[in-house]
Amino acid sequence: MKQLILSTLLAAALAQPQSKFEFWPGASYDPAVPAHEKVLGYKAGDRVSSHASIVAYMEALAAAAASRMKVWDYAKTWEGRRLVYAAVGSEANIRRLPEIQAAMKKLADPRSTNAEEAARLMRNLPAVIWLGYGVHGNEISSPDAALLTAYHLLAARKDAVVDAILANTVVLIDPLQNPDGRDRFVRHFEQSEGIEPDPNPAALEHTEPWPGGRTNHYHFDMNRDWFALTQPETQGRVKALQQWFPLVFVDLHEMGSDSTYYFAPEAVPFNPHLTTEQKTTLDWFGKNNAKWFDQYGFSYFTREVYDAFYPGYGASWPSYYGSIAMTYEQASARGLLMRRSDETVFHFRDTVRQHFVASVSTAETAARYRQQLLDNFYKYRQSAMQEGNTESIREYILPRRGNTSAVDKLAVLLADQGVEVHRSTAAFKNGETEYPAGSYTIRLAQPSKRLVRTLLDRQVPMPDDFVKEQERRRKKKLPDEIYDVTAWSLPLLYNVEAVAAPGVSQGAFELVQPGHQRPGSVKGGRASVAYLVPWGQTAAGRLLAAALRQGWKVWSADKPFTQNGTAYQHGTLIFKVKENEDGLHDAMAKLAASTGADVVATNTGWVDDGINFGSRYVVPVKKPTIAVAWDQPVSSGSAGHTRFVLERQFHYPVTPVRASLLANIDLSRFDVLILPEGNYSSLPWPRIKDWMRAGGTLVAIGGAVASAADPKAAVFEISHEILPKEGKEEEKKKPAEGDPRVPGKLLASEADFTKAIQAETPVPDDVAGVLVAATLDDDHWMSAGGGGKIHALLSGRNVFTPIKLDKGFNAAVFLGPDQLLSSGHLWEENRKLLAHKPLIVVQRHGRGHAIGFTADPNYRAFMDGMNMLFLNAVFRGPAHAGRGFGGEME
Repeated sequence: MKQLILSTLLAAALAQPQSKFEFWPGASYDPAVPAHEKVLGYKAGDRVSSHASIVAYMEALAAAAASRMKVWDYAKTWEGRRLVYAAVGSEANIRRLPEIQAAMKKLADPRSTNAEEAARLMRNLPAVIWLGYGVHGNEISSPDAALLTAYHLLAARKDAVVDAILANTVVLIDPLQNPDGRDRFVRHFEQSEGIEPDPNPAALEHTEPWPGGRTNHYHFDMNRDWFALTQPETQGRVKALQQWFPLVFVDLHEMGSDSTYYFAPEAVPFNPHLTTEQKTTLDWFGKNNAKWFDQYGFSYFTREVYDAFYPGYGASWPSYYGSIAMTYEQASARGLLMRRSDETVFHFRDTVRQHFVASVSTAETAARYRQQLLDNFYKYRQSAMQEGNTESIREYILPRRGNTSAVDKLAVLLADQGVEVHRSTAAFKNGETEYPAGSYTIRLAQPSKRLVRTLLDRQVPMPDDFVKEQERRRKKKLPDEIYDVTAWSLPLLYNVEAVAAPGVSQGAFELVQPGHQRPGSVKGGRASVAYLVPWGQTAAGRLLAAALRQGWKVWSADKPFTQNGTAYQHGTLIFKVKENEDGLHDAMAKLAASTGADVVATNTGWVDDGINFGSRYVVPVKKPTIAVAWDQPVSSGSAGHTRFVLERQFHYPVTPVRASLLANIDLSRFDVLILPEGNYSSLPWPRIKDWMRAGGTLVAIGGAVASAADPKAAVFEISHEILPKEGKEEEKKKPAEGDPRVPGKLLASEADFTKAIQAETPVPDDVAGVLVAATLDDDHWMSAGGGGKIHALLSGRNVFTPIKLDKGFNAAVFLGPDQLLSSGHLWEENRKLLAHKPLIVVQRHGRGHAIGFTADPNYRAFMDGMNMLFLNAVFRGPAHAGRGFGGEME
C-alpha cells in the first residue's frame, strides 16, 4: 500500500509526461514474462529496490522463463543476505550450461588442450560474460538496471539485438554485489522521504548518516578486496568466476551527480601485466556503447579518472585470468530526483536506463566478437605460459620460515585465485640455496602467470611518462591522477620472504588445494609443567584470543630464552599446567588444530639460557575488554577494518562505542580503547587521560595520533611535521601600521617565481599509498613477534617527530631515506621527511599507556604482517598496565 501511495505521489510530482518513458524505445515485450510492476508493485525506475525485491524479481523471472534463465546462490553476507547470480541465454545454451563450463575450463589450460582441440571447442561455444551490479550499496541505479536487463533479454520480441545476444552469448547477471550496504541505503532513504521526492542535494534523503551505504557490514569497500579475499561476498564471487571464466566482466558503478557517464577505455596508467590485446579490445566495447549513447542523446566520457592499475578492482582482477574487465560509471541521483549544480534535474529512472543500455550494448558487442574473444582468451593463457618459461623469473619460492602461518595463508590465498601452488614434502634446493620442507613454489609457466607477477612482484611500476606528468602537476599544486594505492605486493603485506628464482626447483611436491589451511599441533606429548607457543606466528594470536575467551591463564615472556636447544623469542606464550584446570592438554590440542598454532609441551621450567618462567619479565596476560570508537568523527573504513581483524580474523569480541558517548560512559569497564583513523579534536581528552592513569590502554591509529599529539590533548609528546624550508629567511621590513602593502621583491628568474609562490607553511603532499619499511626495537614488548623489520602501508601526509626517551619509546622507526621505500611511488620530499620517524610510539600515563600507530595496521585487513604488533597493543598492552618497563609492578 505504501509503495502504491508513493508511486502515485511520484507521478504527480513529475507532472505526468514521464508516464510515457521508454527504457528501450519501440521494444515489444512478451506478457508471459512478468514485468517489474507485476512482481514488485511499481514500475522499473520508480523506486530504489531493496535486496529482497531484487532477489524476488530475479527468481520470478527464472520461474517464468525456466528454459532460458537459471539462478544460483554464491555467497551469504555477514548479515545473512543471499548473493545470487543468474545465467540468461537461449534455450539451447541454458540446456548445456555444464558443457559450456567444462569447455571454458578446457580452454583455460592450453597444456591439456592443444590448438586444434581449442578451435573445435570455440566453434560451438557462446561468449560467457558477467555483468556485476551494485558493489557499492549507495550507488543505486545499477541493481535496478540488472533487473531490467534480465527482463529485456527474456521478454523482448522480434528484437535483432536480443536475438543475437541470446544466440551467441550466455549473460551472467550478478544483480547486487553488496546487499548489506544496499539495504542500509534503502532503509535510510525510505525513512527520510517526504510527500514528494526532493531534488535538493542537501535534502536528508540524499545525505546518508555514518557510515553510509557504500560498504558492507564491516565497512569494506569491496571494490578493493578482489585479491585480498577478506570478505565472504568477494570470496564467493571469485569462486563463481572460476567456474565460468567469463570472457567479459563489467562492474557497474555510480559517481558524482554533476558528471555524465563513463565507460572504457580506461584512464592511464595501465598495469604493465595487461596485454596489448586486452587494451585494444576495450575499444570494441567503448565504440558500441558510444553508438547507442549517441543515438539516445546520452553524454559520456572515456579515458579519464578510472584506471586499471590496482589489481583489487572488479575492473582489474578478472583481467589476470584473461578476461576483458571494465568499469562503467553513472552520475548518481542518490534518490529519486537530483538537481545538478547547473539547475537541471534528472530522475532515478534516467540513471537506470543508461546502465541498462550500456549492459545490452556490452552483451551485443560480446555477441558480435564471440569468436575473437574466445580466441584471445585461449591465446592469453597460452602466452602467459610461454612468458613464464622465458622471463628472468621462472619461479617464486615462499620459504616456510619466520611467520609460517602467514606463509601458509598466502599460499592458500593464491590457490583460491586459481594459481597453481606446490608444497614441498621434503627439503629441496633451487640453485645452491636449500629450502625447508613445507615451503611453497609457484612456477611461472602456468596460465595464471600474470596474476602471480602482479601479486608477488615487489614492484609493479607505473609508466615513466605518467609519473613525470604527476611530478609536473605537483609542482603546480595540482592534484595527482593516481586513483588508488601504488603498492600491494603480497609478500610485503604479509611480511614474509618471497624468492624470485631464475630456475625451477626439483624435488617432491604436492599441489595446494584452495581453502585448505594447515592445522597446528602439540609437540612433545603431554606437558607436566607448561605449554609454550612462539609468538611470531599469526596463528599464536588466534590461539591466545581463544584461550582468553575460554578463561585460561596465560603468561607472556618479555625476554627471549632457550630450552632444550630451542630458542624462544620474546612474546612467547606460556600456559602453566598447574595454574590451569584439568584437561588442559586435550583442550590445547584441539585449539592448536583449529587455529593452526604450533605448541611445544615442556616438562621442566629449567632453561638453557635467558629468563625462567617465574621471572619478573614473564607477565600475566589478562582477558581484556576492548572498545573501538564508532560513528562520527571516526573513519568508517578504519573502524570497520579494525573491528573485522579482531572479530573475524582473531575471533575476539569488541564493543563499538559511539565517539560522542566517550564523555559520559564508564570507561573503567574497558581495558583498551581503540581510536581508528579520524579527527578527534573534540574528544574529552582529560577524561581519557585519567582513565589511562588508572591503567587503561589507548591505541590510536593514523589520524588519531595527530589528534592525540595536539597540545590540547598532550597524549603523545610528539609533533606533526611539515616540510623544512630551504635556505635562509630573508629579512623583511615591516610596512607602516595600517599599510596593506609589502616590500617589493625582485624575481629575476622563473625559479625565483616558483619559489615565491610556495606555501608559507609547506606540508607534504598526499601519498596515494606506498609500502615502507620500519625496524623494530626488540627492547620493548610492543615489538614482540614482528620479526625485526616490518612493512607498513602509508597514505596521506602524516609524519611525526620521534618521542623523546624521557617521555616514551619509539617501538618501530622507519628506515633511512635510501632504504625505507619497499614498493610503490613515494614523493621525494616525503621520502626524505619520513626517514627515521616513528611508525609506533608508546607513552606512559600513570599505570596505563598510549600506543600510536602512525600508519593503519589494519588497512583493508590485508596487512597481515602487522597483525602481531596490533595484537601486542590490545593484549600485551593491558598486561603491562601498572608495570614498569621491565615488567615489574609499579
